[in-house]
Amino acid sequence: MVMNSQEEIKSLVETLNRYRNEYYTLDAPSVEDAEYDRLYARLEKLENENPDLVRADSPTQIVGGRVLEGFKKFTHPYNLYSLQDAFSLEEVAEFDARVRKTFPNPEYICELKIDGLSLSLYYEDGRLVTAATRGDGSVGEDITAQVRQIADVPQTLPDAIDLILRGEAYLPRKNFDQLNSERELEGLPSFANPRNAAAGTLRQLDTRVVKKRGLATFLYQAAGEAPRETQEEVLEYFAQLGFVVNPDRIMANNLDEIYAFIEKCTQKRDNLAYDIDGVVIKVNNLAQQDELGFTVKFPRWAIAYKFPPELAETKILSVDWTVGRTGVVTPTANMTPVTLAQTTVSRATLHNVDYITEKDVRLGDTVMIYKAGDIIPAVQRVLLNKRPADSQPLEIPTHCPECASELVHYEDEVALRCVNPLCPAQIREKLIHFASRGAMNIVGLGEKVVTALYDNGLIHDVADIYRLTEPDLLKLDNLGEKSALKLLSAIDNSRANSVERLIFGLGIRHVGSKAAKILAQHFGNLEKIVLAKPEEIAEIPALGMTVAHAVHSYFQLEGSQKLLEELKLAGLNFDYLGALPKKDGILSGKTVVLTGKLSTLTRNEAKEKLESLGAVVTGSVSKKTDLVVAGEAAGSKLAKAEELGIEVWSENDLAKL
Repeated sequence: MVMNSQEEIKSLVETLNRYRNEYYTLDAPSVEDAEYDRLYARLEKLENENPDLVRADSPTQIVGGRVLEGFKKFTHPYNLYSLQDAFSLEEVAEFDARVRKTFPNPEYICELKIDGLSLSLYYEDGRLVTAATRGDGSVGEDITAQVRQIADVPQTLPDAIDLILRGEAYLPRKNFDQLNSERELEGLPSFANPRNAAAGTLRQLDTRVVKKRGLATFLYQAAGEAPRETQEEVLEYFAQLGFVVNPDRIMANNLDEIYAFIEKCTQKRDNLAYDIDGVVIKVNNLAQQDELGFTVKFPRWAIAYKFPPELAETKILSVDWTVGRTGVVTPTANMTPVTLAQTTVSRATLHNVDYITEKDVRLGDTVMIYKAGDIIPAVQRVLLNKRPADSQPLEIPTHCPECASELVHYEDEVALRCVNPLCPAQIREKLIHFASRGAMNIVGLGEKVVTALYDNGLIHDVADIYRLTEPDLLKLDNLGEKSALKLLSAIDNSRANSVERLIFGLGIRHVGSKAAKILAQHFGNLEKIVLAKPEEIAEIPALGMTVAHAVHSYFQLEGSQKLLEELKLAGLNFDYLGALPKKDGILSGKTVVLTGKLSTLTRNEAKEKLESLGAVVTGSVSKKTDLVVAGEAAGSKLAKAEELGIEVWSENDLAKL
């Protein structure tokens, strides 16, 4: 079946964003790394071929996860980038060729890619003041109290210096085995792998639990002004200060040396005391790193080679079909339990009808499944030599498993879809999405409570959520008076949310959380968005006509208009409450870099001030930089700005504005 690129991009973005949320926010991934990577690579290819179809909510445009409830938000003074992945030696060679266009004879440092949880450490006058997760690369979680329980993280440094470091927190394998043994004795579910255990540990509000589990760290990068001239010197400096840096690294001057290190690490990975999932290759010279700079999401001076996925053989016993909020019906295989990447698995995603047809998956088939450290794997291939003689093609459902409506398989989609707007499964999923953290963030209104409310006839659409009373909630099993009052308070608090949460929560096709925020910032309130013509929306950078038509079409529906009237009567806020971009600010359209130590402003305050004046604040100086604001002890970035003839301001110059 020939597929429309726009529809395939849409499907890939929605699927990948769901997987990202499971991985980064819930620590409960439903697919393996290899399947995510395969879909991500396909999306990148389509976006490169169709740059006008790149969506604002595409995972290629964003980094990391979201802040969880129970932790304070922490805004990083620098953007924390993830690394571009390479899944073959050919991709490593392509990275090397790109670097050599700028620096013909680069020196690389090759380090192990630790499979843990990324964190940043902030020291002032030699004392640890903040530890935070990466989050979305801009805002993370403040986990200072938790990180203070990690034995190898220094609380004070031998020198009274200011320093920002990035690293990885991980759970050693022996500690992981002990932890799961203890949980088994207590009747608790085991952690899937050390990475999930480490993430779950750092999200413990009880710091005694963190201390008991014995996390460890490897530090690998300095943020802001680099304390040395090369990455190797930075690592040596970290070790002198008392941090743990991984000794298993080499310097390389060519691909042969890089490949040899990758092969060595592949062979020894199972014998290490901790999990690794690849090798990171970085340009060693930090000035050259600055020159190479960043893309929207990745540094151009580094790449992460990821090991091939692990494989196991199993048998397909049955297939479940489930319905999502957009009506897409997804198949999942139930299999003979098998151990894969230290985890027992018994379910595998089959993705969609086309995937089943392409691989010719049948009941009773013996298949190879693959994963790279996550929970639910996927089928790699069918072992045809082991197929039963009486095997028949898998029966594809013709009617919705939830509402029995006839299913539709559009020519330009890979999905099998239920188009009944009254399908109970879709309604429940839409209600769950509306209440989720990324949308209206109604704490306590999760899947189980939504399902119970719906099954008891207490809610039918999102407006009904705001009509719930205490007697309604007390009709539910296992929901007491205290929990009911807390839920009603959370529902009431959600009325005051900035409108981008509501826009995202409505579940408009093609409109993710980022697109919702862009719409809210541009128009200021929901009424203006409702009245906007498609052409007006399409003119907004990063949105385009696909989003424009989807938004316009949604608000033209009589049902949507009625729903908005009900939500307005329920007292929901329809205005954007965040800071609006300054279109006519004194620095509008200017690219600005902050460097050095500021005396009257924190780095984040300075960034906010510059952005309020219309500037775009970046982390490295290049020919595209318009202005550098330099504090005390400004180093290589100031020197580079002067070399390129870029205007330089002092902190006082900024303060005058």
